[in-house]
Amino acid sequence: MRGADLLAQTLKAAGTSRIFSLSGNQIMPVYDACFELGIEIVHTRHEAAAVFMAEAHAQLTGEVGVALVTAGGGLGNAVGPLFSVGESETPVLLLSGDSPVAQDGRGAFQEMSQCAVTAPLTKLSVRPTKASALGHETARAIRTARSGRPGPVHIALPFDVVEADAGTTEVPPASAFARVPQWLGDEDAKRIAQAIVSAQRPVLICGPAMNRTRSGDLTERLASALDVPVIVMESPRGLRDPSLGEIGKVLGEADLIVSLGKRIDFTMAFGAAQSFHPNASWIVVDAKTSEFDRAYLNLGARLKMAAAADPVDAASQLSALGKGATSHAEWRKRVAERLAVRNPSGPGAGNEPITSAALCEAVQRQIKSAAGSVAVCDGGEFGQWAQAITSADQRVVNGVSGVIGGGLCYGLAAALAKPKHKVFALMGDGTAGFHFAEVETAARHGAAYVIVIGNDMRWNAEHQIQLREYGPNRLIGCQLSDARYDLATAAMGGHGEYVTRLDELDAALSRAVASGKVACVNVIIDGAPAPAGH
Repeated sequence: MRGADLLAQTLKAAGTSRIFSLSGNQIMPVYDACFELGIEIVHTRHEAAAVFMAEAHAQLTGEVGVALVTAGGGLGNAVGPLFSVGESETPVLLLSGDSPVAQDGRGAFQEMSQCAVTAPLTKLSVRPTKASALGHETARAIRTARSGRPGPVHIALPFDVVEADAGTTEVPPASAFARVPQWLGDEDAKRIAQAIVSAQRPVLICGPAMNRTRSGDLTERLASALDVPVIVMESPRGLRDPSLGEIGKVLGEADLIVSLGKRIDFTMAFGAAQSFHPNASWIVVDAKTSEFDRAYLNLGARLKMAAAADPVDAASQLSALGKGATSHAEWRKRVAERLAVRNPSGPGAGNEPITSAALCEAVQRQIKSAAGSVAVCDGGEFGQWAQAITSADQRVVNGVSGVIGGGLCYGLAAALAKPKHKVFALMGDGTAGFHFAEVETAARHGAAYVIVIGNDMRWNAEHQIQLREYGPNRLIGCQLSDARYDLATAAMGGHGEYVTRLDELDAALSRAVASGKVACVNVIIDGAPAPAGH
């Protein structure tokens, strides 16, 4: 048995049925081993796209997403999305081919210190030097990716190691892949529960790993059990996230803020007193104790308690303790009403320019008609409209990192993971250009989903900055063309729609869904600044 076979068998034992990859010399033994076991390889056109797809796959399935790339530039191309994966708190395993161990230091083809490149962006980065170690190291990496604050891990695969004889090494047992729980101490759990009971306007803030797509109704059960508002934050816009309505006003009134895995960072205005109730007390629960230092730096004496625990485990413990005699029902109702506030927009006339809001509302009508749905929202100005207006059974967004360009890849992974769902990937025309070649990947793999491009023919986020900071006479470098993304999609085997009038939009979206192919609805819009929460 080769090292590659042990690796593939270990992945299979961990529940991996699909890998996202771009081929290369050093990983051909792994391809061969996956073929033997029936592990599907989704062959992409760019290594970064493979990592983005693995990120979305993990979020939508609960599995560890796996991306497989080759050495040298292959790994280099895959590094950027690791930042997104880490900030979105998603368990992803990046496997990369590497030069042979026997040629270390001799100037081997594509020799580089891969772990030195990936270590700052991952929870674990290792380079096994023996074939027999591949099973154990893969299990360790998967367990690490899942445990504590979820995130990316990396294994470099030297060519001579995957080719070497692994002997009679056994595949690790199921327990080797399992998430390691990290519970609150009993006294800590009781202190937090009592603090919530004692507060008049408590709020629990959770990080992206606890959103509905990944954690189901966990936060709803927590809110009900403790009689407290629970808010999940997963946007770089933070306190101005348009999908959270008047979150800034909510937190400005709260007298107790309990962070369950939500970093006290720029998205939380660094905990600045002027952005929160001046007398609010803070409690931070996090799997990483290093976050306590950050919290204390930003909060000072307002930080009343810090406890080490996996936020998911802590949520389960706190739910079990239940609520006290104090009722927060009216406060919860007020918070829910404020989070539901959205910027109003009129429907517009059929011959008027299509607004970002009108386009997103049309997509939402399609989502509502679906038996099952996934909404993918990329970033940028149009992406913020999409995040504020669209709501589906499951959602994938560009996340706290603010990285853009992954949306088209997320949509492809969603279509493969949820083939019975309607999948809509909403993005601006700037964002669409990053990985548009993956439309061909989608057509080749039969991934049917709808790419909705809000096309204002510019990088609108930067355009708005220039307009605001430098004035209308100093706009430079942000214009794009009227490229026909719809025709390009059709040329690559998909379905294309081009829309310039509002009264054409609903029918175009319906045709795109009915095509049963990867489809692009290229909609010319009147670009506007993103909506903002308050």
